[in-house]
Amino acid sequence: MNSIAQACKSTTCPYCGVGCGVEARYEGASVSAIGGAKDHPANFGRLCVKGSALGETLGRDGRLLHPLVGGRRVSWETAIDEVAGGFLTTIREHGPGAVAFYLSGQLLTEDYYVANKLMKGFIGSGNVDTNSRLCMASAVVGYQRAFGADAVPCSYEDLELCDLLVLVGSNAAWTHPVLYQRMVAARQARPDLKVVVIDPRATASCDIADLHLALRPGSDGFLFNGLLKYLADGGYQDTAFVANHSEGVTAALQAVANCDLDNVLTATGLPRKDLLQFYSWFALTPRTISFYSQGVNQSATGSDKCNAIINCHLLTGRVGLPGAGPFSITGQPNAMGGREVGGLATQLASHMGFTPDNIDRVSRFWGSDNVARGPGLKAVDLFEAIAAGRIKAVWIMATNPVVSLPRSDRIREALKNCPLVVVSDCVARSDTLDCADILLPATPWGEKDGTVTNSERRISRQRALMPPAGEARPDWEILCDVARKMGFGDAFRFHSPRDVFVEHAALSGFENHGRRAFDISGLAGLTEAEYEALPPLQWPVNADHPQGTARLYADRRFHTGSGRACFVPVTASLPANPATVSHPLLLNTGRIRDQWHTMTRTGLVPRLLAHIEGPLLDMHPLDMAARSLEDGDLVRVESSQGSMVLPVRAVPGMNPGGVFAPMHWSDCFTGDGRVGKLIASNVDPFSGQPESKFAAVQVGAVPVAVWVLVFSERELPLEGFTYWHRVPVLGGCRYLLATAEAAAVERLQIELAREDGSAVLSFNDSQPGHNRYLVYRQDKLAAALFSSPSRFGLPDSDWVDALSRQTDAEHRWGLLSGKSLASDNRGRLICSCFEVGERQILAAIADGARDHQALGARLHCGTNCGSCIPELKQLLANPR
Repeated sequence: MNSIAQACKSTTCPYCGVGCGVEARYEGASVSAIGGAKDHPANFGRLCVKGSALGETLGRDGRLLHPLVGGRRVSWETAIDEVAGGFLTTIREHGPGAVAFYLSGQLLTEDYYVANKLMKGFIGSGNVDTNSRLCMASAVVGYQRAFGADAVPCSYEDLELCDLLVLVGSNAAWTHPVLYQRMVAARQARPDLKVVVIDPRATASCDIADLHLALRPGSDGFLFNGLLKYLADGGYQDTAFVANHSEGVTAALQAVANCDLDNVLTATGLPRKDLLQFYSWFALTPRTISFYSQGVNQSATGSDKCNAIINCHLLTGRVGLPGAGPFSITGQPNAMGGREVGGLATQLASHMGFTPDNIDRVSRFWGSDNVARGPGLKAVDLFEAIAAGRIKAVWIMATNPVVSLPRSDRIREALKNCPLVVVSDCVARSDTLDCADILLPATPWGEKDGTVTNSERRISRQRALMPPAGEARPDWEILCDVARKMGFGDAFRFHSPRDVFVEHAALSGFENHGRRAFDISGLAGLTEAEYEALPPLQWPVNADHPQGTARLYADRRFHTGSGRACFVPVTASLPANPATVSHPLLLNTGRIRDQWHTMTRTGLVPRLLAHIEGPLLDMHPLDMAARSLEDGDLVRVESSQGSMVLPVRAVPGMNPGGVFAPMHWSDCFTGDGRVGKLIASNVDPFSGQPESKFAAVQVGAVPVAVWVLVFSERELPLEGFTYWHRVPVLGGCRYLLATAEAAAVERLQIELAREDGSAVLSFNDSQPGHNRYLVYRQDKLAAALFSSPSRFGLPDSDWVDALSRQTDAEHRWGLLSGKSLASDNRGRLICSCFEVGERQILAAIADGARDHQALGARLHCGTNCGSCIPELKQLLANPR
């Protein structure tokens, strides 16, 4: 690198689909600071707390650094031989349908392209799917059916130009916080902008809502079908657009003929006044954005729900206009890039399907006579085929399906019994890695070089900030080596990610002639230097649009056979497995503010676990009272598929009858907290996307005799504990444990002191179960254990986290008391960006801070990503 590049380097955030630009600053060869790129049009310098903490994930701790075969370290040459030989043998004995790739939105577009080309182009199987199937597949189908292409028509600036913003099944304040802050700023600049949040839960996004529609889970289709009928009956349609640029309106309106107001009210459970207010605002506001996400997509009728939303935009002509359109927000950083290259089993390549002309076109471009002739297995079906023994070799890249897929225990058993499981990853531990025969060390963010595409079709460069650690290699390069070893070398002689990208760009324009929405042929001639300097661009990028395209369909020409947009008749229905007498509660799943997917990256950062440190079940206080539960009690949640154990939390913003659990926790971080165990394999018949947002469950108390809080320099065996979760802290780990067996605590104390040179201080309270136990080695605190019959009899977690810094001998008896000796005990973390705790905030409120701006001026909380502002407002409204 030259001196300028060494001082600062631009890249792209690896988390959600916002696609924020990131700047890394250097001191010498080391990254010294991470910040938002002020010139990137997705974020203009702002980062969320996860992005701001990226520098804390760049270390080698927990990394997979060398190839392993059967648990034994081997050379790359041996590992490649094993992978290629295993796949070739399986294909020879069982055919190409017996092998599969399962990819990830964490891959770069170049990785995706090579994987798809190898499997669909040369092995000849369609069995390439991706974890984007779990979050975006229904949105893809919705766009394809309506517009003829998987093409998001909107840009982020439309969120600032609209006069009505409808958030449907999206808690953007937590899941896409940088975009949410753009919404907040737009509303502050234009107070007339109305915001509607459609979500069964009162989430942080309701902070800016003029109207919150807390509809019954799964009833979104009724809501938007009713809106379509309301618009048609009231004469609010754009007659010219419908007549000249669409087709199918008659059938779509016939499908909603019975969706009168009373039927919608019955299905959704909404107040009449609120429903009519929403319908009226939508009808009278030409600049309307419907911003929808997993609450819509993750349903057995997700595709139809997407089209029910799009139908309302088509009837009013609100597509391709500034501040108007149906805007599906992507969950992962490169879910769209994966869809561009054919990463879904239902696609061939470059937005082409499996029609004879497309198969012929791709065959000629790739120079292969063995291109797959039809779609492969979608994610849920793919793993069912592994369980049934039909797929005998699978290569999993950069994802953790044992945690993220429905019926996750069955997924684990399927992989354990599969003859060949190859996993490429950057981490040394995950639930899925435990099932692998061959482990291949791949480069993570910070070491990867290529491109990603965000939710507004913007392609950005992700640049390596440092050399690969250990023997880690880029995924595209590993794939090329395997392809060459399998005999396909001439087609995989890529020497850099640029070589892959320009071939991908050339394919996008090959015999396109405007028929396919995705076209970046204008980038097919990039030199290495031009690729390195590539600025963020929205596709299409071609001869007609050399600088990219901000908004699609402004010309009212669509990518269907007729060139018209298509209405899709939608018959709304509620979920197939409703609540029952035995399973009376409805479980919703999703993300929390500071964590990402299965925590293989964010779980390394202690401050990202300070806001919500372990799995939990959110439940309405009335539902808790009916079960004699109190805040913090341990509960077992059971569905027809499985069960999990976790603490319960009282949340008045929940709908009575509904519960919510985060999807992040895995067996690496907790004992029994994988929420995927509870989710059935119900999938949308068109998209194959599973219904992760809806499961009927029962909840009951789990007896606990003793709660235990532990600090330890090392990870611990936890036999005999009903519940545990682990949090990385400075100098070791902190555990919260619960058990019905008091002897388990005694065994753990023995374990903590088993090393030579341990000095133990212990104190047993007169009350049974109240114990304190400290272990010192060489005058340094090595472990501390505090137990109590009540969870709230334990010391504060942030106080325990500070124990490793207490070295003075005079403090030991104070520590043993379980009481803080420090004056800066901040309490539960609220602002992760600046590590500001609840006690600090309450003290500032007591000292006169009257709004969140005043708190920000004093403590800096809420002044970076802003995702803590809703909680700041709650504390201001109800200071405890």
